[in-house]
Amino acid sequence: MVLMLDKLITEVRNRNTTHLDRMSTHDILSTMNQEDRSVPLAVSKELDRIEQVVKKVIQALQSGGRLIYIGAGTSGRLGVLDAVECVPTFSTPPQQVIGLIAGGKKALTEAVEGAEDDETLAARDLAALDLDAKDVVIGIAASGRTPYVIGGLKYARKAGASTAGLSCNPKAQISRYADVAIEVESGPEVLTGSTRLKAGTSQKLVLNMISTASMIGIGKVYENLMVDVQPTNKKLVERSKRIIMEATGTDLITAEQFYLKSKSNVKAAILMILLHCSLDEALIRLNQANGFVRMAVESPSSIEKRANDLNEV
Repeated sequence: MVLMLDKLITEVRNRNTTHLDRMSTHDILSTMNQEDRSVPLAVSKELDRIEQVVKKVIQALQSGGRLIYIGAGTSGRLGVLDAVECVPTFSTPPQQVIGLIAGGKKALTEAVEGAEDDETLAARDLAALDLDAKDVVIGIAASGRTPYVIGGLKYARKAGASTAGLSCNPKAQISRYADVAIEVESGPEVLTGSTRLKAGTSQKLVLNMISTASMIGIGKVYENLMVDVQPTNKKLVERSKRIIMEATGTDLITAEQFYLKSKSNVKAAILMILLHCSLDEALIRLNQANGFVRMAVESPSSIEKRANDLNEV
């Protein structure tokens, strides 16, 4: 296959930086900062497509399915990063949000030659996960033409999984194999073809949106607090106590007491304080509310109404 790189916006020379090697350090930084400002605007134009993907992910996670990112190079690493961060931030099981990168774990820290050019590798990687129709697969490729990603999306479709593409070029090849195509036109890079820059930034912003909004949609957030945080280190233990304090309006000493009484269950501790109930009752109400703290503190009729609304997503 002949690579028509000159047709890709991400490979076009940026007219604002043709004298990059003659600029002062300050001018280089100023120019990069100016170029980066265009990225959020480019992302904003794709919000409708991003919303469609989020709804698919919420439905998948509520049905026992998984969110799986696939990509190569920088795109693959960004997918892995987003997946890994879901565990401590939202207490998701490690296999609920997964990031696959062409070349495997080795490719996280060094280039694996030829891995991204093999369509069959992604199919093999997805097959190893026992991919099925409950899952959502998001292919990430700045160029929009990475064979590894194309192969993965093809396989995902055959398996009946929902698919989405995230690229930085219009009419991207991966879009042909995606149920929803997100194409963020981040424009020519400051350093020609270096898609770890604006393209990478735009991909990170979109992945932030997809994972965060999806986790809010399955009850991992109360108000704007990460109430499902996993307290795996001293910093996160202290954050958990402060979340309890912020959510209930209590003092830190009381928050610490209920953190211990709840056996480190932040959601339960919040309910114990707000509803003046036992740990057992808090856990029952959380279960009835499908893990949504806000629903758990409201009336049973509100819980039923919210549950019906979620089922319609």
